[in-house]
Amino acid sequence: MIKFRWVSVLTTLALALSAVLPNTAFAAAYGTPFVTSITYQNLSSSTANIVFTFYTQDSGTTVTENKTLAGNAGSSLYLGAVAGLSAGFHGSAIMSSDQPVLATTVQVPQSATVKNRPLSNGFSEGASRVLIATALKNHFSATSILSVQNVDSVAADITVRFYPVGSAVPLHTANLANLPAGAAHYFDLGTISELGGDFNGSVTVESADDGGAALSGSVVAAVMEMSTTGNGASAFEGVNSGSGTVYMPSALCDAFGGQNSAYAVQNTSNSTPTDVTVTYSNGSTQLATIPAGGKQSFIACTAAGMASGFSGSAVITASGPAIIAIGKVYGTGLSTAFVGAAGGAESLALPYVRWGTQANYDAGVHQRTFLAIQNVGGATITGNVVVRYLDKNGTEVGTHTITTDIPVGGKVNSNASLAGLTEFGMYGDGTFGGSVLIEGPGGSALVAIARVQSVVPAVEVVGEDYNGIPLP
Repeated sequence: MIKFRWVSVLTTLALALSAVLPNTAFAAAYGTPFVTSITYQNLSSSTANIVFTFYTQDSGTTVTENKTLAGNAGSSLYLGAVAGLSAGFHGSAIMSSDQPVLATTVQVPQSATVKNRPLSNGFSEGASRVLIATALKNHFSATSILSVQNVDSVAADITVRFYPVGSAVPLHTANLANLPAGAAHYFDLGTISELGGDFNGSVTVESADDGGAALSGSVVAAVMEMSTTGNGASAFEGVNSGSGTVYMPSALCDAFGGQNSAYAVQNTSNSTPTDVTVTYSNGSTQLATIPAGGKQSFIACTAAGMASGFSGSAVITASGPAIIAIGKVYGTGLSTAFVGAAGGAESLALPYVRWGTQANYDAGVHQRTFLAIQNVGGATITGNVVVRYLDKNGTEVGTHTITTDIPVGGKVNSNASLAGLTEFGMYGDGTFGGSVLIEGPGGSALVAIARVQSVVPAVEVVGEDYNGIPLP
């Protein structure tokens, strides 16, 4: 049986953080309850029989939900409707299927003011060491909540180290003993007194089988980063290992009326500095040396030679120890996060894609998804890149064929309207489900992010990113 595992990044059923943060509840994203919706995609032409197993935080207690999904179809499971999960539940889940499936979690805010829906992908496997490139406490007007899930078959002892920017020595080390298999633990940086009143840094997570040798366990991790003063909220996954080259499909400087990008880059070595270069697709560059275990932020608009209005992509390289990176896009209401990719694939899947009519989008009723696709192979792509839009039944209802040449490191864009669709992923019976497959020519290597945007009428546009998932 194929198993895909993920962390439900913040909460499932309306965890009221107001109990922790009485002065900020509902006034900002940090302090707002969320309900998780799991969007999932069947990659097989055969019907998938799926079991969702939910674990209460720090507990082996489980609740299960069984679903079937037609071949090539996509659907969603709203945890507010799962019997056995009561209000206030927060924890983790394991999704098991007899067919290959993928999942992306969507965090739905229970607020009249916070509208952004943080997104993060599921995991097909864990690792004994997981890296988090950026973590905040009351810094940049944001605070992070880290969720760590034990995906081993036995209980685990977890060690979490918090490194301030520029330091190879952790400011705080948290130890968690005997975390049950399948369960998760949440580290709310806003409540960790050892981090002081303000923290900006990176995190490492290590797992050992309970009572066993160091780094003998298997964990996954994800982060939800939320504004402490406004409505911004985003999510991203932890990374199992670093790379000498990291690809970023989205890079912006004062584009589209004021959208900008920033990258948080973490040195994966605990002992050796690394020299990093960020090269943007317009030729602009940035250089920095990152200390052991530390992170460095790179803001696109501060790059040498950068021009206002730039919209493109970037490649980050390290001449020393390997790195990981998180991309963020902000401005005009956006507060997005995505993981930099160490490599690409000929085919990618995106389980959560929506496209509302112009009227419904402008009214804030439906979302719109914009895809950025980057060539990370060794040669210009001169053949077709095909973007297939599949409805909730797995039927291909639109195709966008991209014939533009894509240079190495360059990007192209897609959305449902370019496939001839005026509406996608929403249906008249009130159900939802729409997914995408991206297929490059033979021998190509692609990475992609999906930016899912919503309109808050008369206020702003909000949006969040998640990574396209490579297919074997």
